[in-house]
Amino acid sequence: MPRGPLPFISVDEIDATLDFPSLIEALRAAFKADIETPLRHHHAIARDDGEAALLLMPAWTKEKEGSFLGAKVVTVYPGNLARGIGSVAGTYLLMSGDTGEPLAALDGHRLTLWRTAAASALAAEYLVREDASHLLLIGAGALAPYLARAHAAVRPIRKVSIWNRTPKRAEALAEKLAGEALDVEVVRDLEQAAREADIVTCITLSKTPVFSGGWLKAGAHADLVGAFRPNAREADDAAILRSRIYVDTRRGALKEAGDLVIPMTAGIIKESDVVADLFDLCRGRAKGRGTRDEITLFKSVGAALEDLAAAMLVWKKRA
Repeated sequence: MPRGPLPFISVDEIDATLDFPSLIEALRAAFKADIETPLRHHHAIARDDGEAALLLMPAWTKEKEGSFLGAKVVTVYPGNLARGIGSVAGTYLLMSGDTGEPLAALDGHRLTLWRTAAASALAAEYLVREDASHLLLIGAGALAPYLARAHAAVRPIRKVSIWNRTPKRAEALAEKLAGEALDVEVVRDLEQAAREADIVTCITLSKTPVFSGGWLKAGAHADLVGAFRPNAREADDAAILRSRIYVDTRRGALKEAGDLVIPMTAGIIKESDVVADLFDLCRGRAKGRGTRDEITLFKSVGAALEDLAAAMLVWKKRA
């Protein structure tokens, strides 16, 4: 019997359906569940305007009935920034895990923004001091406002500082967040802002460190979300050495996160210095923050499990 056209869930529909409290809980449940997440395929694409990437990210649940299967196809083209368009694009295909039939296609980029920010906020529930109120955003791209909202959903964030290599982009983000219950400022002195912040969230495509761990105050939390290649990093060795290190998934971060791979290759840290991942934290196999004054660091490279959990939540809420 012929099928009708595959539903496409747009940016506006995703935004209207999702909220951070429910998405954070969906991610927590997913990290506790039995979900198969093969290591993502990462293909480099040589280009004159900078190396691009094609990412393929599958995952599926293992229930006997009512299961789901999904796959995200993502492209990352850093050269797009010079063209005035986003560097990341993608589509998510959600399928029935019982029959393999496609259920819907979702805007993969918007889904990624939501789930990436929610993963950082999920980690923050375990790693960030409960009185954290000052967030510093290093980078002002598409993900930045989502991270501000996600962190504000789990901690009493009142002040958001924004730093970007191009100040106009920071100013544009400040305007976007101006209507929300946050005290937003654009900063030019990155070191001073980092020394004052409770949470330093870094979301750049930089290949070399953009901030130093020597700037982090006692009790601070570093949230590294940007660099996702083994030859790129956002934080220096001091940040790694001063922090208790956590990751979204050990398998992904220990292979793809330059913030960890580079110092491990140099013998500065070992794999055993990674305290836990989100599987460990959500399942209670490891504790998060231990003292008020320790510095914690969370490195995220993204996981197909997170995309599947977000797509399932959108599908179920629409139904």
